[in-house]
Amino acid sequence: MSFFILILALIALAYVGAPAIGWVATLGVATIYYSFFADAPVWLAIMLWVLYIPTAVFLCIPRIRQRVLTKPIFSWYRKVLPPLSETEREAMEAGDVSWDGELFTGKPNWDLLLEQEAPKYSPEELAFLQGPVNDLCRMLDDWKITHESRDLPEEVWSFLKREGFFGMIIPKKFGGHEFSAHAHSSIVMKIATRSISAAVTVMVPNSLGPAELLLHYGTPRQQDYYLPRLVNGDEIPCFALTGPVAGSDAGALTDSGVVCKGMWDGKETLGLRLNWEKRYITLSPVATLLGLAFKVFDPDHLLGEKEELGITCALIPTSLDGVSIGTRHLPLTSVFMNGPTWGKDVFIPLGFIIGGAENVGKGWRMLMNCLSVGRSISLPALSTGAGKLSALSSGAYARVRQQFGVPIGQFEGIQEALGHVGGLTYLLDAGRLFTAGLVDRGLKPSVPSAILKYHNTEIMRTVIGHAMDIHAGRAVIAGPRNYIASVYQAIPISITVEGANILTRSLMIFGQGGIRCHPFILKEMKTIEHDNEESLVAFDDVFFQHFKAGIQMAARSLVLGLTHSAFGETPKSAGNVAVYYKHLSRLSSAFFLLANVTMAILGGKLKFKESTSARLGDILSYLYLASTALKHYHDEGQQQQDRVFLDYSVQYCLYKIQEAMLDLLNQFPIPVIGFLLKIIVMPFGALFKKPLDKTLQGIVRQLMQISPARERLVEGVYYNLDPKDPIGKMENAFRHVLAAEHLEKKVKSALRNVPGIEFKKRNGEENYQKLVAQKIFTAEEAKQLQEKDALVWDAIQVDDFEWKDAKLNHIDRSF
Repeated sequence: MSFFILILALIALAYVGAPAIGWVATLGVATIYYSFFADAPVWLAIMLWVLYIPTAVFLCIPRIRQRVLTKPIFSWYRKVLPPLSETEREAMEAGDVSWDGELFTGKPNWDLLLEQEAPKYSPEELAFLQGPVNDLCRMLDDWKITHESRDLPEEVWSFLKREGFFGMIIPKKFGGHEFSAHAHSSIVMKIATRSISAAVTVMVPNSLGPAELLLHYGTPRQQDYYLPRLVNGDEIPCFALTGPVAGSDAGALTDSGVVCKGMWDGKETLGLRLNWEKRYITLSPVATLLGLAFKVFDPDHLLGEKEELGITCALIPTSLDGVSIGTRHLPLTSVFMNGPTWGKDVFIPLGFIIGGAENVGKGWRMLMNCLSVGRSISLPALSTGAGKLSALSSGAYARVRQQFGVPIGQFEGIQEALGHVGGLTYLLDAGRLFTAGLVDRGLKPSVPSAILKYHNTEIMRTVIGHAMDIHAGRAVIAGPRNYIASVYQAIPISITVEGANILTRSLMIFGQGGIRCHPFILKEMKTIEHDNEESLVAFDDVFFQHFKAGIQMAARSLVLGLTHSAFGETPKSAGNVAVYYKHLSRLSSAFFLLANVTMAILGGKLKFKESTSARLGDILSYLYLASTALKHYHDEGQQQQDRVFLDYSVQYCLYKIQEAMLDLLNQFPIPVIGFLLKIIVMPFGALFKKPLDKTLQGIVRQLMQISPARERLVEGVYYNLDPKDPIGKMENAFRHVLAAEHLEKKVKSALRNVPGIEFKKRNGEENYQKLVAQKIFTAEEAKQLQEKDALVWDAIQVDDFEWKDAKLNHIDRSF
């Protein structure tokens, strides 16, 4: 019994992260007790002395520990930790660590999360959203854009320039709007609910393209000249990074700039001779200013001793001799401008380099820092817009469309799909808002941006798939009435751009996060760069903090697993959702343990074990997304109607974390260690379940009525009640159906209870007049039902075309 108490005491010490003196004192007392006072076998006393003496020496005498224990570990670390290329190093060091780092500690501070200010619009931002953005959306006819003109109308291009849509992130002193990331995200999201092509056209100039690079790295002269011209559309920008052989592997760039002297403005000038070939460059066909990434070489040593100077970014006017802009790519049915560009022996002065000559070779770091900002906004906003559009339209359609005499939303199969649409949309919006908020705090969230890039676009793929299922044939037939198809067709584009999703999940999220967000790994990597006494001492300090944290997280994982998270941390304002914080605290501890054991076993081989890295990335991602859902619920005032959306979001994430952990442990590199880890982190097996049917049905009830919860969920969708508008048709019919709900009940009651009344199909006026004659309805009520029926009939129609319609058979060969 006393030995069992000793084990519990040691677990307790580990759980609380006790200092060295606590361990030494506890083991010392136990050793003396079992050696001299207890009736214990000799082998137990010997074992305790063998454990106690080295523990006391190593914990209390650092010099001995460093010589005997740390030095071999130091040497081993230098062998197994992954060697980083220059591009990998710059990617690891790019961006900032925020809540993602807190999740990696294994004991997240939830109060720190909830204390962050909720995003709000400034009066100017709100006015822009309600004014120019709505005006733009009214101008956009997605069918005409994608299937007839294959371009935005000229008046839309002019409107975008005139209203400063290309200068949303540019400071006011340069003529821009200087909007927050929150507003920027919401503007892109709203436009995306109307036209993907228009949204992408607005996205690019406000991201890398190259305003972001100029703002952070441009010289004052470059900023003063280009930024005002970008705002008013005198310059249409694009940024060219991807080439035929350099997609995910940017280090494989073959585009070159050779340092040389050439003639510029009639004078011999030191500059670069550029040659490049790029493709998939958005806005390239209409660009006047080309941001370009290439490698710089200095064979004649005009800038220094090095010949290969690294990736560099420059601004190239497309009017220069040797610059070629190709014809267009056509990204499926989206028609935002996209195409190839190439250059042959294009000479530019060094002053064309973004930031000037001193930024030669710094392009990769510049790109990594700026990509983390743009990637936090553009695609997460577009994905959330698709989710909100799906929730709005699918909920309405499920109420309007009837089969077997009842709304299709009453069938459990439809409820399952619609419940996922609503729940996942809540999760999309929560991640979008929180991550944009990080940018507004001045951070460059490199790992969260990768999480959102992958998961928001993948969730969008799921949500749109469910919306297509719910709408069935209504979504399959193309035409002006179809508000879902163009979004569905654009999904592969979002999956592919800004870091293909397979790459992002397999290599970037944990590949970067496992080092960048880890509280100790990056510090350890820096201490082992040099093999000397000072490095050994520094490594000893960090390593034993790391070791202590590992022991603590193992104990926390076991205790919290055995108690089903009962002792997990919660914030002061957790309210009635405290259990979710406790579960996430438990899983954060388990994640730390699993990540550390995996990295210790695989070392540098981990970056080649992409499936393992992906599963660890999934755990981190769903911890992050669940956190944002709780933050969103808190920021919205913990509205009771929204609770069902929160329940879905967090339960979905908990289940996904559990799945990823099981996949990892069932295929662990050393099976016996995987088995032992499973006992620690899941002592009672898999306990988290998918969102239940009652949760899905609760979401459906909110989406199939006009409720504050529905309005909060779909906030930011552009829609109206115009019966000529694609969404307006459905929403208008939906509202008329709800308004006439009490009359529909009277109709059904009359058909059951009033003798002699029969209805003829598709003969509403005559049917309703029968009820008027029986004084069951008034004439006004009959008219209301007829109007409702007409609107529903129109809303469920699809488009049809003459089979010889030239617009459908003609292929524009100029593309």
